[in-house]
Amino acid sequence: MSDQVTESDVLVVGAGPTGLLLAGDLAAAGLRVTLLEKRGQESNLTRAFAVHARTLEQLDARGLADDLIATGTPLDRLQLFGRLGLDLGTLPTRFPFVLITPQYHTERLLQERALKAGAVILRGHRVTGLRQDAHGVTVEADTADGLTVHRAGYLVGTDGVHSAVRELTGIPFPGESVVSSVLLADVRLDRAPSSVLTVGATEDGFGFLAPFGDGWYRVIAWDRTRQLPDDAPVELAEIADITRRTLGADYGLHDARWMSRFHSDERQVPRYRDGRVLLAGDAAHCHSPAGGQGMNTGLQDAANLSWKLAAVVRGHCPPSLLDSYQDERHPVGKLVLRTSGGLVRLALARTAAARAARSLVTTVAERLGPLVTRGTRTVSGIGISYPAEPGAHPLAGRRVPDLRLAVDTPGQPTRLYEALRTGRFVLVSADQRAPGAPFAGLEPEVAQDWGDRLVQVAPADPHGKLRATVLLVRPDGYAAWAAADPNRGELRAALLRWLGAP
Repeated sequence: MSDQVTESDVLVVGAGPTGLLLAGDLAAAGLRVTLLEKRGQESNLTRAFAVHARTLEQLDARGLADDLIATGTPLDRLQLFGRLGLDLGTLPTRFPFVLITPQYHTERLLQERALKAGAVILRGHRVTGLRQDAHGVTVEADTADGLTVHRAGYLVGTDGVHSAVRELTGIPFPGESVVSSVLLADVRLDRAPSSVLTVGATEDGFGFLAPFGDGWYRVIAWDRTRQLPDDAPVELAEIADITRRTLGADYGLHDARWMSRFHSDERQVPRYRDGRVLLAGDAAHCHSPAGGQGMNTGLQDAANLSWKLAAVVRGHCPPSLLDSYQDERHPVGKLVLRTSGGLVRLALARTAAARAARSLVTTVAERLGPLVTRGTRTVSGIGISYPAEPGAHPLAGRRVPDLRLAVDTPGQPTRLYEALRTGRFVLVSADQRAPGAPFAGLEPEVAQDWGDRLVQVAPADPHGKLRATVLLVRPDGYAAWAAADPNRGELRAALLRWLGAP
C-alpha cells in the first residue's frame, strides 16, 4: 500500500461525461478535485450520440456548445418509430435541435476544460475500498503500482451502471432487464443512408444507424427471434440480417472494428445521497437508449450537483443543501425511466394487439399537438422543472431561457448563458439601471457582500416581460427566486438564503 494519501475537497470516481462536467465545475469554483478512472486510457468506443437542447444550453453556460456543435450534425426532428417523431425545430431555445455526435467529442471537450481548471485525473485507478466518517471519505484504489489511498470531504460516484462506489456504499439498485441480446457494432457502409439517423422497428425487432462522422457507423439492432446471452459470439452476418429486416437494407455494412452483445436494464437507486457520498449519471439510474436521454440526464445531474457541492465545501451553505439534489433529480430520473421504458416497449410490441395499440398511440399523438409538444420538451430537457415552495413566484424552479442582456461597456455578457459562465448566480433586474429604483442602492452592498458569488445584469428590454420582475438565476440556469417589485428586505433575504451569509 502507498504510504502517501492524496487530499482533495471532492473525489469523483468515473471519467465519463457526467464525472468530467462535475470535476470541471468544481475545479473552476476553486475546489481541489481528484477524478479516479479505472480505465488506463481513454476509450474510442461510444454509446451516446444524441446531445439534446437542454444539455447544449448547459454546455453553452460553460463556453463549450459551439465547439461541440462543430463536431456533429443538428437534426430538427427526432424519429422514434413508425410515424411517431418529435419536431424539435419549434423548441424555445437557442438550440432547437438534437445534435448527433459521438460521445467521445463531448468527453474530450469536458476533459480539456476540467484539466485547464485544475482538476487532477488519475487513470488506471480501480476503486476497491470506501469508508466515510463525520469529516470525510477515504477511498482505496488498485493501480498497476499497488494500492493508493485518497481522502476528500465528499465523494461522487459517476462510475456507471456497475458502479463500485454504489456497491461499496451499499445503496441498492432495484429494477429489471428491459431488453436482452442487443447487438452493437462499428462498421463501414458501402452506401450511406439518406437520413443522418436511421431508425426502424418491425415484427422482427428494431434497427438503428448513426454516423461517427469519419466514415464509421454505429449499428444497434435487436432480433426478437435470436435471443442469446451477452457472452455469445456476434457475427457480422447476424447484424446485417436483422438490420436488413428492420431498416429495409443493410447498406452493405462491412469491416466491423468492434462487435458486442448486451442487455439493457431499467434501474434507479432509492437515494442519490448517503452522507458524504453521492451518485450521479448511470451510477444512479439506467434505462433503455430510446430517446437518447442517458448521457443527457447524467450531465444534468452533474450541473445540478456541482454548484451545491461548491457552496457547501466553501462554507457558504449548510450540508442540508445537498438534500435538494435528491429532491430535484430523483424525480427526473424516474421520469426518464418511465418515458424511455414506454418508448422501448412500444417499439418492441410483441403481439398483433400490442402493435395495433402502438399504431393507435401514434395516430392519437399525431392529432394531439399539446401532447407531442409536452413530450418533445421532456425528451429535450427543456420542459424539466424543479419543485418550488408553496406560494413561490411561478418562475421559481423553472428553466430560465437565454435572455438578451443590456450592455453598457464592451466585454459584458450579451446573453444570460454567457453571464452564467462565471459559475455564479445571476441577478436579473431592470431596476438596476434605474436611479432611485426600490433597491438600486443595494448594488454596492451586493457587490461587496456577495461579489464572489453573484453577477448582476439587466435585461436588454427593460419594458418587456421582466419589466417589474427581479429574477435570481442559479448557476445551472434555473430560477432560484423571483418576485415582482420586491423591496430591499425581500431581495436581501433571498440572497441570504441562496448564496449564504456574506
